[in-house]
Amino acid sequence: MNDIGASFVAVETAPTPHGIAEGARISVIMVVYMTGEALEQSLACVLDDRQVDEFIVVDNGSDAREAAILDAYAERYPRMRLVRGQGNVGFARGANLGAARAAGEVLIFLNPDAFLQPGGSRALAKAVLDGKAMRLVGGRVLNADRTEQRGARRGEITPMAALLSLSGLTRRASLRRYEVHWENEAAPAGLCPVPTISGAFFAMRRADYVRVGGFDEGYFLHVEDIDLCWRVREAGGEVMFHPKAEVIHLGHTSRASPLRVELYKGLGLARYFRKRAHGLGEAVAAWLLWPLVVGAAVARPLLWRLTGRAI
Repeated sequence: MNDIGASFVAVETAPTPHGIAEGARISVIMVVYMTGEALEQSLACVLDDRQVDEFIVVDNGSDAREAAILDAYAERYPRMRLVRGQGNVGFARGANLGAARAAGEVLIFLNPDAFLQPGGSRALAKAVLDGKAMRLVGGRVLNADRTEQRGARRGEITPMAALLSLSGLTRRASLRRYEVHWENEAAPAGLCPVPTISGAFFAMRRADYVRVGGFDEGYFLHVEDIDLCWRVREAGGEVMFHPKAEVIHLGHTSRASPLRVELYKGLGLARYFRKRAHGLGEAVAAWLLWPLVVGAAVARPLLWRLTGRAI
């Protein structure tokens, strides 16, 4: 292990649930692009988990250093398979490419700057397979200090909620009812339904993922997880949050431009609201709001650069 992640991995293996269907295989899918220093530790955490039968890494265009790291791990661990040659096609399409090559009954999607904690993969797999209907289960995403990270469990994402949240106005008492992020609420004792989870760490049955069409490749980066949760619920499925399945997610390790990342987030939200619009009135409102949504998203990194404080 390198130093960046050594202190973030549990010393003792957490108790893991039993009763996963015999022969059920777990495939972990990771999309990699300019990840930075967290990559090697993230790979090691997955490969240290003996519950993971297959590890598919989709390389969306690593530099020579990261490509060498990926090659070394793939050569050492037969369970790891590399998908390359497509260039930077975005997260959604990259994830779909990985899913298409997966053999596992359960697919677990994991960010390359997230450190899988002991028992996490098995807990998600059991929760997915225990569901009678289509089920998408997100895990608990933690900061390095083990506080819950923003975005791991969220309410319904609406245009008003998105604008107020992106602008930071939900910190005002009169507007807190519009806050969609629930990380400051007490963690549930067990598996529970939520409208939206984080794409940094979640699982679905492969058959269900295929049934809903996987990620919508119209999103390049961000919001594809919100869209997938909505489509699962629209199809009669369940979106669940599992507080015992954990990852440590560093975030902000990518060498990609923060301004570009936030631009993709704003464009993704605008597209999501247009997609969800019912009737002419909502469609017109979604088109009129998209400059505000994109502007609020882009303003975040700009204000951080100017003031040194995030919204």
